[in-house]
Amino acid sequence: MLKNIISYGFTLAFLQLLIACGPAPEEGQAALKDVATISTETGGEQKAAAKEAEILIVAFGDSLYAGYGLDQKQGFAPELQAALRAAGQDVQVYNAGVSGDTTAAGLRRMDFVIDSLARKPDLVILGLGGNDLLRGLKPADTRANMETMVKKLQDRGITVMLTGMLAPPNLGAAFGEEFNAIYPGLAKKYDTALYPFFMDGLVGHPDLFQADGIHPTAEGIDIIVGKITPQVVEVLEG
Repeated sequence: MLKNIISYGFTLAFLQLLIACGPAPEEGQAALKDVATISTETGGEQKAAAKEAEILIVAFGDSLYAGYGLDQKQGFAPELQAALRAAGQDVQVYNAGVSGDTTAAGLRRMDFVIDSLARKPDLVILGLGGNDLLRGLKPADTRANMETMVKKLQDRGITVMLTGMLAPPNLGAAFGEEFNAIYPGLAKKYDTALYPFFMDGLVGHPDLFQADGIHPTAEGIDIIVGKITPQVVEVLEG
């Protein structure tokens, strides 16, 4: 995987990926407003289903989790739910993706999201950091925000699974080395599962992106879900 990231085509595609995450909300209240909107539009249905399912998973991330540009049933959360149920898991996957979230924005809204659920989730799949890269934020700050979120969840007795990002080479070798160490470092320190690169399998395949050339198509989401589902099953069974 790291060998592929040094190619020119990968760099262009990866920068498109970062743009897909959109501008991060400038104020904490803006992020909370987005979450409130999600709760108003879909929260009732998701809460009702959560009460019926044995396992509750929260997919907590940015636009890549939110399913931007896709039908409501074609995003990461609903597709992962369908795949897990097909694998025999009695599960509800709650979509807590908000376009534009940096790790700082995610940290600001995390308690709000968890507290708004019908019950404590069994697993949170945590995938943020792309917008930090887009803005050129310090990897140390990204790591601190991610670490705080992991600790918050574990302090609540919630299992965490990280989905990682990789820094494009145009940001420099030193930056890339520091950033790319964030997710495996936290996974090791806090004994969490890690899916190293959320967009694995899509980069370099323009047909797997929407017309804007940025957001994954439904087929692209299927590939992501197909790759990540076995590991999620392992976490649930473990």
